[in-house]
Amino acid sequence: MAASRAELTEYEYRKLRARILAASDVCIMCGHGASDAVDHVTPVARGGARKDPDNLAPIHGVDGCPVCGRKCNNDKGDRLLSEVKRLVTSVDWYAGP
Repeated sequence: MAASRAELTEYEYRKLRARILAASDVCIMCGHGASDAVDHVTPVARGGARKDPDNLAPIHGVDGCPVCGRKCNNDKGDRLLSEVKRLVTSVDWYAGP
């Protein structure tokens, strides 16, 4: 079962989310910075702990990645990282000249 909306607004969860993002904002899906959300590495639907800091990692939320444009959290859904095609590139095509 996915995290309920009420849980995502709880003070305890918001503090944990802020702590995770303060430590690193590098997205677990695309590897770019400026993540604005956290996601369960092992989805709750698959037995992952809801509020375990070791099961939460930075990810780009609804606005997507400002560098590659990917909707990382949407793309991951309730799958494990090993089941998702992660962005691997040697060139940052969006960096500009």
